[in-house]
Amino acid sequence: MADHLSGTDERAVHWESIYGRNSADSVSWYQPEPVTSLEILDMLGVTQDAGVIDIGGGASTLVDALTQRGFTDLTVLDISDTALQASRKRLGTQARVTWIATDLLTRVPTRLFDVWHDRAVFHFLSGDEVETYRDVLHRAIGPGGFVIMATFAPDGPERCSGLPVTRYGADELGSTLGSDFKVVEQRREVHTTPGGGVQPFTWIAAYRTLNGRTWSRLK
Repeated sequence: MADHLSGTDERAVHWESIYGRNSADSVSWYQPEPVTSLEILDMLGVTQDAGVIDIGGGASTLVDALTQRGFTDLTVLDISDTALQASRKRLGTQARVTWIATDLLTRVPTRLFDVWHDRAVFHFLSGDEVETYRDVLHRAIGPGGFVIMATFAPDGPERCSGLPVTRYGADELGSTLGSDFKVVEQRREVHTTPGGGVQPFTWIAAYRTLNGRTWSRLK
């Protein structure tokens, strides 16, 4: 049973090992269609020209779906280059996607994004890693930008891929973003894994306020 991974090298080795011995469509978090992600993006009114970054989205099919929808400013960040290569091979060389193989916790954002999407990365973090994640997020999403996050729900698994996770309810997850983010959507999803297991997820969507001002489309 693996302990919590404390450094970039340990994290990279762990996730390269996971993707090295499992196909992208056999890992427990695999979804043929990212239904909830797309529904929330639609609810938020995110347009094709929005800058979207998918955190830990290495082998996820979200980038496929957004490419098919005509999105032109997509970034996928994952600590596993093997996971990213699976998506690059699937989409082909013509896809307008920026691929970043790095540890999110060591990255200093060089631009602002309109949407930060994270399905099942945040719940692997604990202690100071949570604060580091929040700092990176705050540097990457400016006022008016959106955050879409999903973690295991309070009744979800306690471990995933050999690692402990932190389970969140919607209110608790929203509070981790900080006071300048306003949660506008909460959902519960029960995900069925490729192996037939059941994993309850908590989803939230939030936008970053500007001096407390509300998002006009939600007035």
